[in-house]
Amino acid sequence: MIFDIEKIKARETYNLLIGLVAPRPIALVTSMNHEGRMNAAPFSSYNYLCTDPPIIGMGVTNRPSSDHVPKDTARNIRRTGEFVVNVVTEDIAQQMNICATDFPAEFDELEMAGFTTAPSHVVKVPRIAQAHAALECKEFTTMEIGRSRIVLGRVVSIYIEDKFVDPAGPYVLSEELHAIGRMNGLGAYVKTRDSFLNIPRIPFEEWEKGKR
Repeated sequence: MIFDIEKIKARETYNLLIGLVAPRPIALVTSMNHEGRMNAAPFSSYNYLCTDPPIIGMGVTNRPSSDHVPKDTARNIRRTGEFVVNVVTEDIAQQMNICATDFPAEFDELEMAGFTTAPSHVVKVPRIAQAHAALECKEFTTMEIGRSRIVLGRVVSIYIEDKFVDPAGPYVLSEELHAIGRMNGLGAYVKTRDSFLNIPRIPFEEWEKGKR
């Protein structure tokens, strides 16, 4: 089937994209307003974009009820310029999902999910203590496109529990971290436990020999 994006509804485009751009890493973002009130929300339109400087990108749609009112995460980042991406692993998946609930403003997502916080190293926004790894970020820029905001954050500090780091690299022991990914549709996720593939890159010389 061919889908002409100019001729189908935005929701239909969304359904197709999230089914094909998958699995996606999940950013459980902690942010804070000027009064120090915390917010925690997960986003799967997220990835790293470059490493020098280290930049991550995240798409945050506006509130469903409005084309122009940003979600708390985007508003907080714009006003304070800081946020933390907490890595979502199997053991905190259910708590992450609670943070996705559309709570009224007076509710604290972290408290509702049973999360506690720990001080970050560089930014003022705390990380989630139960997360085994986190990226402290400062806003690089925010672009408003349609009903979404694309937030680019510069990573200024990385926290990883010691047991998940091979200091020789340093390398992240991803096979032991057990991060989860987002798939298409509400409630659809994928595990990384026991599912790693090793496909070595082929040097051109070896590829050329194999063709003969």
